[in-house]
Amino acid sequence: MRDLAADLALAKSLADLADEITQVRYQALDLKIETKPDLTPVTDADKAVEKVIRERLSKDRPDDLIVGEEFGAADIDSGKYYWVIDPIDGTKNFLRGVPTWATLIGLCNPSGEVVVGVVSAPALYRRWYAALGQGAFVVNGKQNPKQIQVSAVKDLKDASLSYSDLIGWGERKEKMLALQKKIWRTRAHGDFWSHVLVAEGAVDIAAEPSLAIWDIAAIDIIVREAGGRFTSIDGKDGIHGASAVTSNGHLHDALIKELN
Repeated sequence: MRDLAADLALAKSLADLADEITQVRYQALDLKIETKPDLTPVTDADKAVEKVIRERLSKDRPDDLIVGEEFGAADIDSGKYYWVIDPIDGTKNFLRGVPTWATLIGLCNPSGEVVVGVVSAPALYRRWYAALGQGAFVVNGKQNPKQIQVSAVKDLKDASLSYSDLIGWGERKEKMLALQKKIWRTRAHGDFWSHVLVAEGAVDIAAEPSLAIWDIAAIDIIVREAGGRFTSIDGKDGIHGASAVTSNGHLHDALIKELN
């Protein structure tokens, strides 16, 4: 049996290490930026964060596997626990000086269920975290942790929707646009920010059409432990559907139906 409280404590300490690096490199005049083969940007901060997290995990959890955005993925079907790391979610924001970026750290059990998650956004002075069966929490600055819960909105016409942009929606783009006419409010908060706002109850639903496992692992457990629901756009539970829909649960089936 895993001690998830210990794993969560470790994930928080990993986030501390990440914050130390990202806060120094954020808006640094000598920030180094490269373009990856998929044409997305990566900075020296992305690489440094993932490297230090991998080094710490190799010492503290040597039997666990690691999946990271910058340095590759282990065989997650090998029957072991594995950590999923996005060193900087929102790299484009990071390199442009927009403060909505975060380090995402998730832990999955051998069956692929996320059991621990931390989202740390030091430029926003906020951190969210959760462990299976232990609830979800947010820390604002130096305040004490506050348990969070999704909203109670039950009708799409009363709902607030968040998303990143309209790129990547393909044949669902028109359905996404039509959905926006049926709801109360739409905002493009984007990336992790949309989904943790769902967990806090500030936003009711959020959707993104194309994501990697490291974009969503930490978010999954935080939303679920806040009482919400996490699936792919096709309605599949879990983090392996290459997309994400988060909601307060009440609105989920209606949203999936609208998008499909």
